[in-house]
Parts: sequence; C-alpha cells; structure tokens
Amino acid sequence: QVQLVESGGGLVQAGGSLRLSCAGSGRTLSNDFMGWFRQAPGKEREFVAAISWIYGTTYYADSAKGRFFISGDNAKNTLYLQMNSLKPEDTAAYYCAIKGSGSYLYPSSYNYWGQGTQVTVSS
Repeated sequence: QVQLVESGGGLVQAGGSLRLSCAGSGRTLSNDFMGWFRQAPGKEREFVAAISWIYGTTYYADSAKGRFFISGDNAKNTLYLQMNSLKPEDTAAYYCAIKGSGSYLYPSSYNYWGQGTQVTVSS
C-alpha cells in the first residue's frame, strides 16, 4: 500500500522559510515523477512544483520560481519542498503526489496523494 505523509507546515511570518517533507512508504519514490500542489480555502488545487527523480528535471509554477525548490532524498525515500521568501498568498494546504499519466500541471494526472500539511504566512 502506497502512503505519502507530509510534514513541516506551520505558521511563519512573511519573508520566512519552511521546508516541507513528504515521506513515502510502499513504493520507491525515486522511480516516480512527483509533484507538490497547494489548495487555499475556496480555491482549486494548484500546481506548485514537480520533479522527475530519474532525469533530475524540475518544474515550477511561476509563483514559485526563484523562491521554492523541490528535491528528493533517495535514502530517506522522501520528497522535499524548500520554501523561501514566503508571502501571505502562499497560505494553503500543501500536498505531495505521485504522477500517473498526463500533464504534471493537473491534479487529475496524479494517482497517489498525501493528507496535506497547512502553511500559514502572516503579514
């Protein structure tokens, strides 16, 4: 059974940093294409960042470029999202997911999801 467990969320002031973790079990994450999404109250889930561990390529939403960095640790079977220069508009629940088929931009392309971790950025 594949499980993804996010952690690392919390309350931070604008300009601060957080590192989110996504620990996997039941599957070797380094064989996968994975993504981070976020969802604010009343809004649709949106793409933040993605990584192909096999090819070492990363992808970012425009809102994340230059501030967020996605990476993985094979030994720990864990995906990370380093978030710097946080803004109040980054406030959302953040989810990691394993992609199936389709574009990495869309939640419908992902087969497995974690339960999410809340990030709140105060102004």
